[in-house]
Amino acid sequence: MRTARFTLDPAFTVGQVNPRLFGSFVEHLGRCVYTGIHEPGHPTADESGLRTDVLDLVRELGVTAIRYPGGNFVSGYKWEDSVGPVEDRPRRLDLAWRTTEPNRFGLSEYIAFLKKVGPQAEPMMAVNLGTRGVAEAIELQEYANHPSGTALSDLRVEHGDKDPFGIRLWCLGNEMDGPWQTGHKTAEEYGRIAAETARAMRQIDKDVELVACGSSGQSMETFAEWEAKVLAETYDLVDHISLHAYYEEHDGDRDSFLASAVDMESFIENVVATCDHVGARLKSKKKINLSFDEWNVWYMSRTDAEVSALDWPEAPRLLEDVYSVTDAVVFGSLLIALLRHADRVTVACLAQLVNVIAPIMTEPGGPAWRQTTFFPFAQASKYGRGEVLDVRVSGPTYDTKRHGTADLLHATAVRADDGTVTVFAVNRSQTEPLPLEVPLQALELTSVIEHSVLSDADPDARNTLADPERVAPHAGSGTTLADGTLKATLEPLSWNVIRLG
Repeated sequence: MRTARFTLDPAFTVGQVNPRLFGSFVEHLGRCVYTGIHEPGHPTADESGLRTDVLDLVRELGVTAIRYPGGNFVSGYKWEDSVGPVEDRPRRLDLAWRTTEPNRFGLSEYIAFLKKVGPQAEPMMAVNLGTRGVAEAIELQEYANHPSGTALSDLRVEHGDKDPFGIRLWCLGNEMDGPWQTGHKTAEEYGRIAAETARAMRQIDKDVELVACGSSGQSMETFAEWEAKVLAETYDLVDHISLHAYYEEHDGDRDSFLASAVDMESFIENVVATCDHVGARLKSKKKINLSFDEWNVWYMSRTDAEVSALDWPEAPRLLEDVYSVTDAVVFGSLLIALLRHADRVTVACLAQLVNVIAPIMTEPGGPAWRQTTFFPFAQASKYGRGEVLDVRVSGPTYDTKRHGTADLLHATAVRADDGTVTVFAVNRSQTEPLPLEVPLQALELTSVIEHSVLSDADPDARNTLADPERVAPHAGSGTTLADGTLKATLEPLSWNVIRLG
């Protein structure tokens, strides 16, 4: 096997990592909320009904901004249903997922959950621009953020929340380009209502940060044209445009699946190009940043049958993918793609947090445990803070049916404020170890602190209720740093975290 190489030099950087890159997503879908984060009567539940075993895992995962309440759910969401005394809240049909929403967990409970996760957990609230519009958005903003002295802010106080929620980051709807979305709109229709909503929200608070809906995927027929038309209306009013992408293995084509980040990086670069084209056309010096606020491995091909079979149950088991080692390696590669574009991707939300295509699983009345994907995210959030160094790989490649030629090595590196450097690397080869050499130009590094590896002799190994600790990272061997060069051998089909000091 040929050796893969890249050079690290502090003079060549991508950009500073925004902590929001390690965000997540809580939607009223399946068991994400009910029996996920919220289960009164569970042995670990606190006085608010939050599962403390889940809270512990969420903190360990290291998530920051948490997007809420959707997702497709938000396009039928009436925020008023989710506030006030729980016993007075109405039950509603959720058209997005053919379920019944009891509203036992709502806006106040979401904010209380974030506070218990910790100060790093920032609210990211979506407003309904599917079945509702400008008036409802600014009413929600007033209820949530205005201190007191108005009907809606005083209503929040009456409901027991004296202090305003301080929500800074808002999504202007969700996936409005998608025909599956309740209230789906054309780019012109959406751009207009997004602009009107943004203007009104900025009249209340000029410093809010707003995310316009981009395409639901690069494969959408309207991709790029959608972004261009929406930004033509909203460029000076919004701060970010959203991207959503999910990946799965198709028809046993694992080689293509392992190269999924090739598509993700292309998606990011194409959206950046579109944003900058609109900015140039408007003669604006402003840069629109990207909010990749839904991303994950998701076996979406199974979902339609699951949802269509439902008859309006409450919190059914939906989208509960059980992730393999292979899934975790692809997942790690997607994290690498986000870090490699940290100069423009300033928000990213793993969809979702608990049970629903999630790194954390729970059993009602029973335990909570880590999926295989938990480990790459927790490690990236812990060690991926600082400045991303420019990584340009030279080494062996392979051919894929879906993504063309791809590097066997996918990698990035982050330099922390204390000078330590963490290399994140994936070996996409299913069968062969991959030798790696990294000259460390002008970096004052002398030792390997740790080499952590996620791999397994069984690439389909999973963590389950019956065997929750089957898969976990292990220590790599033979990794050295001598004469200014890092040398390592990456196991086949592996996610690697190499920390240097």
